[in-house]
Amino acid sequence: MGPDVPLLNEYKQEFFWKRFPQTVLGGPRFKLGYCAPPYVYVNQVVLFLAPWLFGGISTLLCQLQLLQELHAAVLSGLLMFGVAVGVQALALYAVNKNATVERLGVNNILVDEEEVEFTHCISLETVHFIAPGKRFGLNIVLHTVLAGMLCGFGTCWVTLCIAEYSLIVNTATETATFQTQDTFEITPLTRPFFIFIFISVDLAERFSEAVPELHLVSQILHVVFIFLPLMWALGMLPPLDALLLWAMEQILVFGLGGSPMSSNLRLLLMFGVSSGVAVCRGGSPAPPPPQSSFGWTLGCREILLYLALLLGAGVEAGLLHYFMGKVQFLGFVNGPQGMVGYLLLVVFGLSWVLREVQGAYVFGGLFLNPFYPKGMSNIQTFKLRIKGLHIAAALRRFLIYLVSPLAMIAFLAMDESLIKLHTASHSIGLTRAFRAVWQSTEEAIFHIVVVILLRLVAGNKILQGWDNFGIGIQLLLVGLLVDRLSQFIYKLKFSLTVLITSWTEKKQRRQSAGTLLALNATLWPLLLGVMTLSALLSAPLLPLFTLPIFLVGFPRPQRIWPGPVGTACPCPDSVFYQQMISSLASALRKAFARGSLGSLAPGSHFLGRFQDRMVWIMILERGYGYCTVNIKGLELQETSCHTVEARRVDEVFENAFERPENLGLTRGFNLHWGNALTPCTALSLRVYSDARNVLSGIIDSHDNLKKLQNDFLKALVWLLLRYCIQKHKGFFWSFDNGSGMGGRRSQSSQLPHTTCVQPVTEPALQSNMSSLKFRQDSSSMTSFGEWSDEEDLFGPHTVKRTVALVSAEAHCGSAALQQGASLPGSVEMDSLFENMAMSALQPLQPLGLGIGLPAADKGPQRERVSTLPPLNFSCPQSEVFNLPSGWRTAPLLPSRLLQLKPLFPEDWFRFALGRFGPTVQSDNTEDMTKALKEDEALKELHCRVTMSCLVSMGAESPFTSPSYVYRLFCGDIPWSDTLDWLSCCKELYQIAQQAFRFSFKLLFDQASFGPMESPEELFSALEEYERDWYIGLVTEKGWHDSILREKPFLFSLGHDLSMGTYTGRVLSLQEQLMQVGRLNGEGVRGQWANLSWELLYATNDDEERYSIQAHPYLLRNLTVQAADPPLGYPIYSSVPLHFPSL
Repeated sequence: MGPDVPLLNEYKQEFFWKRFPQTVLGGPRFKLGYCAPPYVYVNQVVLFLAPWLFGGISTLLCQLQLLQELHAAVLSGLLMFGVAVGVQALALYAVNKNATVERLGVNNILVDEEEVEFTHCISLETVHFIAPGKRFGLNIVLHTVLAGMLCGFGTCWVTLCIAEYSLIVNTATETATFQTQDTFEITPLTRPFFIFIFISVDLAERFSEAVPELHLVSQILHVVFIFLPLMWALGMLPPLDALLLWAMEQILVFGLGGSPMSSNLRLLLMFGVSSGVAVCRGGSPAPPPPQSSFGWTLGCREILLYLALLLGAGVEAGLLHYFMGKVQFLGFVNGPQGMVGYLLLVVFGLSWVLREVQGAYVFGGLFLNPFYPKGMSNIQTFKLRIKGLHIAAALRRFLIYLVSPLAMIAFLAMDESLIKLHTASHSIGLTRAFRAVWQSTEEAIFHIVVVILLRLVAGNKILQGWDNFGIGIQLLLVGLLVDRLSQFIYKLKFSLTVLITSWTEKKQRRQSAGTLLALNATLWPLLLGVMTLSALLSAPLLPLFTLPIFLVGFPRPQRIWPGPVGTACPCPDSVFYQQMISSLASALRKAFARGSLGSLAPGSHFLGRFQDRMVWIMILERGYGYCTVNIKGLELQETSCHTVEARRVDEVFENAFERPENLGLTRGFNLHWGNALTPCTALSLRVYSDARNVLSGIIDSHDNLKKLQNDFLKALVWLLLRYCIQKHKGFFWSFDNGSGMGGRRSQSSQLPHTTCVQPVTEPALQSNMSSLKFRQDSSSMTSFGEWSDEEDLFGPHTVKRTVALVSAEAHCGSAALQQGASLPGSVEMDSLFENMAMSALQPLQPLGLGIGLPAADKGPQRERVSTLPPLNFSCPQSEVFNLPSGWRTAPLLPSRLLQLKPLFPEDWFRFALGRFGPTVQSDNTEDMTKALKEDEALKELHCRVTMSCLVSMGAESPFTSPSYVYRLFCGDIPWSDTLDWLSCCKELYQIAQQAFRFSFKLLFDQASFGPMESPEELFSALEEYERDWYIGLVTEKGWHDSILREKPFLFSLGHDLSMGTYTGRVLSLQEQLMQVGRLNGEGVRGQWANLSWELLYATNDDEERYSIQAHPYLLRNLTVQAADPPLGYPIYSSVPLHFPSL
């Protein structure tokens, strides 16, 4: 897609220009998109101007001195209250009278309005269109009362009219949208709430004593009040739910010394507990216990450590505070507090240097770290080289988690502000300071260092105003200033990246790029003001459509999204991220403790990359010795935009980690400093390596296919003997390692989807059996092996279902449809009804495609099968290897068995029996083993069962067709009488299916690595398959479960329909390095804020829209993917994970 793709398509543009005027005016719908009678617009205008009319009347009466100011306010309020009552009564009456409206549904802002047919000015349709009404009776009463109060106290009538209309008539869709649905009708209260804040300040200033500060604030708010409609239209003011969460988070972090929380419930509980502690603590100087956070599970080691630290810190603070008064006359520079200050300076400088050398870059990502290991081709070499940095990390950990807290407590305990503790602000400030020592140790020591430097610069002089604050308030102000300043710097970097790349990147250069650059250059003071305001409010800097048009997004919590953490759009590939979570959690815990990822402030984002997988890591909260994160997995099926950004991510990591040994002066710079991603470190993980091979020359080789039958028989003999051994030892027979009994899914179900394609939950065998029952009645239609020739005349056939099979399965209500082979020329339903529900095919059932086919007379054949003689084993131990009696009842004539008997691998059977025999013998003697091998009855038993399985699988003739091999691997066996018998013996069916898959794996290995020259080698290979491999289909539940159980190897056979080739897929569990980098957090927040505005307000869900196109610097496509659903589409998202980081 080019850079000049429309920001909004034509339909969305029309929709947007209907919605935006409604938002600006507070709800009136003057642009409908269709013709409406004039009275619809007149009624809305009258209701919109009602507050202005009533306010004007009361103001006029007050000016004429006919009414006092208070009485005039009451009059206008009562008039507006009466109008609100009338509007709500009409709306309720219209809803009750309209028979088509059973109840008022939830207002979904993603749904466009439908066209309405009006009859007259007060018809039910007109009333319901203008005033839809409220869903809850409580809201009817509350909004009506608030409407009267608002009109009584209000002054600026334009702003008031907008708020009143949104409150009692029709609520406009806000540009500042936090939730996808307004379930509890909170949106109508948003605009009145801000007006009441302004009114409360004005009333406080009027009825209080002269306070210059309050008077100044009131004057400023009077000016801002006029611009409220503009701020509402631009989405700068948050909804009430976002405002509440943001305010609690800001107070908890900067006022109470806490951390942002990983969920709304945790935030509410922690805010309540922290506020109660701050109020109850009063002026007590003792430090609070280390914050372990609500829901954090502690072990005995952590509890002992925290108790020891609490006891030591409390004794230290108490003793220093008690003896501090004797040395106050020495001042800060010469006193003991100054000595502790110097110690903190040294500790901070040393810990900062030790943290910087842990990462790939130093000094904010500008220069390459010369101490970081170079080259990552060998994991063991990398681990050996990085051990020196681990020693430095251990020293840093000692300084940060033990020395720093005790030194900071000593510094705080000796401060003179504790003696002068006589105000609530001092008490809360000291409580916050002591808590911050434990909650955010690294940030706390930096803030104290800033205070120490200010005191050293001032010497023994008294800084008027600053010194009166006390150490607690000083640290609060420094922390707030540092946070806002860092936000401004990252917002500035983000905005410069957007501005510069809009011109330098050819694929981002729109026709309007030059104009936008000129406007930003001309209005640079306004641009700086926007960035400053967004930093002060801790709000995201919103680039409209990700263009260099910057707005102040509304303040919201650090988590950005309102929903619970852990929602995703799962798919079959999600299992790879699910498997790696435990390994990644262990690696992250070590990286957090060592400081390899830099400062871990809540709201930080990291991106991990290895092979074709992308991992998005977000820090949710942080405390002493713990960190809570959310891990997301991005899609593996790379689109063109995903590929472009993934390639740039690889280049950024390669420049950091794969650099040459000797770097020149210019080569030491970060050439990708302007990119949103800054490489940090590499983590060692145990993950699956995915290798895919085209099997051309292997599966279609006649020499290889001729060996497949013999390998199948050998694998089947081996599995039958193994079954007997496990049954003798009391083990329950299971096929965790690749039985793969399910038939193939339809081709449409194999396509990638955004939503989850879960594995079949029912046993795959049962679904396959239902398919086999139908094939009994249509054997001539589905028997593929009888007509496929050696040259595979028709090539690799696309898997299709005939009309009869589809109709029968639809009649049975099968959820997991099995696919049967089809003859050339038969009607294929997949091509006609690929995306249609199977229930729609019910009318096809009476077609009766089986009518007229040759009848299959099976009765006489069964009668001709001879009765099985009793088993007479010559060796007592042979009873261990006896097979169930039902396995010997295959409907095969003795002549057929005699004809197939030469195919039985007798030498291999005796060899395998000799290897398995000693495992069940009480006395391991050679004579007993020899007797087992010479037992003819045992051999005949296994020969009969093996040949029965061979015929049932349709493998009595040498394999010649790759497509037939593929169908057998998938469990699509052509129907026959013997298959009916085999389907009744479920365990034997599983063994036969697994034997065929083992035989194909043998074919693959021998074609790749050479033939197996001895029975011992073959026996070892089969043992390895059984122990370390899962061999089956990727759509089977066993494949999913084997990945989660971390089976060392997995193998699957696939068919690429587009290329007409067969592929082999091998997953190998091995240790690999995942490269991790830090993302510009403000860039992520800004893009997510634009995504929320664009999808929830403008409803711009076009998959080819401009704001989702690849951007190699902003990583725009990856950032959109990582957003929480329904706006983003990560295929995996973990619940909040708590990591110890000591």
